[in-house]
Amino acid sequence: MKPKRRMNSYCLLLAETVVRAIRKPARLAAAMGLIVAIGATGSLAGPGWAQTLPQYANDVHLGVASCAGSTCHGAVTPWRGSTVLQNEYVTWQSKDPHAKAYTVLLNEDSRRIARNLGLPNAHEAKICLDCHANNVPANLRSKTFQISDGVSCEACHGGAVRWLGVHISGAANHAQNVAAGMYPTEDPVARAKLCMSCHVGTKDKFVTHKIMGAGHPRMPFELDTFTVTQPAHFRIDVDYQQRKRVADPVQTWAVGQAVAVQMTLEGLADPNRNRQGIFPELVFFDCHACHHPMSNLRWEPRASTGLGPGVVRLADGNMIMLRIIAGQIDPALGERLLQQSRALHAATAQGMDAVATAASAMRGIVDPLVTRLAQTRFDGKAMGELLRAVIREGLGREYTDYAAAEQATMAIAAILNAMKRGGHIDEAQYKRYDAVLDKAYKAVERDEVFKPKDFIAALDALDQVVLKN
Repeated sequence: MKPKRRMNSYCLLLAETVVRAIRKPARLAAAMGLIVAIGATGSLAGPGWAQTLPQYANDVHLGVASCAGSTCHGAVTPWRGSTVLQNEYVTWQSKDPHAKAYTVLLNEDSRRIARNLGLPNAHEAKICLDCHANNVPANLRSKTFQISDGVSCEACHGGAVRWLGVHISGAANHAQNVAAGMYPTEDPVARAKLCMSCHVGTKDKFVTHKIMGAGHPRMPFELDTFTVTQPAHFRIDVDYQQRKRVADPVQTWAVGQAVAVQMTLEGLADPNRNRQGIFPELVFFDCHACHHPMSNLRWEPRASTGLGPGVVRLADGNMIMLRIIAGQIDPALGERLLQQSRALHAATAQGMDAVATAASAMRGIVDPLVTRLAQTRFDGKAMGELLRAVIREGLGREYTDYAAAEQATMAIAAILNAMKRGGHIDEAQYKRYDAVLDKAYKAVERDEVFKPKDFIAALDALDQVVLKN
């Protein structure tokens, strides 16, 4: 799970932030003042679902200078008595890897990737800037806008030309800010679509196998884990909950899995993205099916794929997680997802046209599931059942692929922390779980030496703790 130290890219910076913190996300959350209210609201059917992503909306972007004033969000320390911290810009600039995303394009690794791709440089190439900066069209950049600010305020919150006046008036609520063009990042579906527009890819920006072959690192992502491990520039307190709706961590994790699958299927069904000449677009497939030492024998049969040895498998870690989630809220739906995923795997042996057809069919299940999960509350009993289901699936040898084991580890951490915060397990129980979970983290710490049997042994130990509790 830990990326190579020498690959000093934006994705590495972000991944290293997660790797450093992911073992103890609850402690990190407390240190950041991130107080998550479990089950604070049921329905999250917010306006972000249909909202255009900030990069592609028609609003002018004013640049970070419009937010960075000391009386706005540029204070050195939080203000007492303020409904917001007021030091959001300083937190972003000094602690958030997104602020360094453009600078990374100037380093030697990025220069090498650009050379390998036949580009003059990385810091002016659209395929790089689309994710390493707030790369809006020139006609939507104000005089104070600077592309070198990287993934800046408006890259997530939307071009401020319409909402800034409403926002600073003091008379508007959050819904009015959103109506004026602010992007609703608190909505887990909207946040998932925004984050995954880079971390998974869309028709407009997409990290291909060619780009990764040129030297770009793989991009593991899980919405709740990355939300918690990001340096928070907000505090979810009583005032926040009055202004915005709050999703519990398990809901955020579930929605994130569904949107990741949705966006992957969209890419597989897109003829402009699902192939590279006579080859399929290999970025959709499990990296480690090919990229591991021949002496590290990993392949094992998996019931959910129906594929034999020697066949490159789709990277289906998110699909496995989503199938588990669906099966817990509706067993028949989980079974339908299993059958559709098997059909998708089988299609890879027939050609990419067959894959596109199978992916489109699977979206017929996944698309409404995104909406359903955004409206589903997970109580203590549901969280416990999800935890046991994730572990059981691994004991059934479904996590023999590294990416699936990685997703399962983050899932278990998210569920346990949600259970602790919600009072469904006490501190002593959590510590017992956490001590065993460290074994799972150790098993996925380095993808190059990952051994499925070590991960399954960690899950078995975790299962024994579950049985005792």
